[in-house]
Amino acid sequence: MVRMENNALIRLQDLVDNPTTRVPICICLDTSASMLVVESGTYEKTGETVYEDGRTWNIVSGGETRLNELQKGLQLFFDAIAGDEVAKYAAEICVVQFNDDAECLLDFGSIERQQVPQLKAKGDTHMGEAVNLALDLLEKRKNEYKDKGVDYYQPWLVILTDGENNGSQDSWQRAIDRVGNMVKSKKLTVFPIGIGKEANMSSLGKLSPNRSPLRLQGLKFAEFFEWLSKSVSKTSQSVPGELVALDTEGIKGWGTL
Repeated sequence: MVRMENNALIRLQDLVDNPTTRVPICICLDTSASMLVVESGTYEKTGETVYEDGRTWNIVSGGETRLNELQKGLQLFFDAIAGDEVAKYAAEICVVQFNDDAECLLDFGSIERQQVPQLKAKGDTHMGEAVNLALDLLEKRKNEYKDKGVDYYQPWLVILTDGENNGSQDSWQRAIDRVGNMVKSKKLTVFPIGIGKEANMSSLGKLSPNRSPLRLQGLKFAEFFEWLSKSVSKTSQSVPGELVALDTEGIKGWGTL
């Protein structure tokens, strides 16, 4: 409890020490068992199977998993933001993972104080719970901005999943309703990204009323996070409330409809 209180005090002090207009970004990452699927490299079948995330999986050893590549991409994103002279003072990143439950791995704060969280995959895909947690964290941080007189750009919610919600249906519907209302009232920008051929794009689209979800090309997490960091940098150099056009050409390098 003491450590959590200290972290909260540090996060509030950051707003006093650095009144730069913020770009709050919450990244929701699927870390269910299916993210352990091996997509590249050399691997061997063990002959064992396991039932998780609604399916039976063959257990293998070796190879590069979706989770491995996601971890590398996330590190690249943090490094790119930290290396940008404008974005590093404006961007605030929060990371929420979802598997058997939803968990905040990294709360909003100065990137100079943050470390990239280590992702671990297991269990199911409780996406609704994660989106609701992300929106709660965004709302809390916005209130802290307002309390300290710090301006902010429209918050971003980035969701990456290789499946579909199989958690609480009530939480899922609540997440859909909350995101839809915020997007329509221009209080949230959502980037829903599907990973692999099993990602349910129709389901993911329910979280994005104004923009079709995109499917990642293969394991191009690095290309996606590079594009995302450039988009954050561009936004951080604009005027709050100004419409910032997305780099649609850049999207072609990592995503497809």
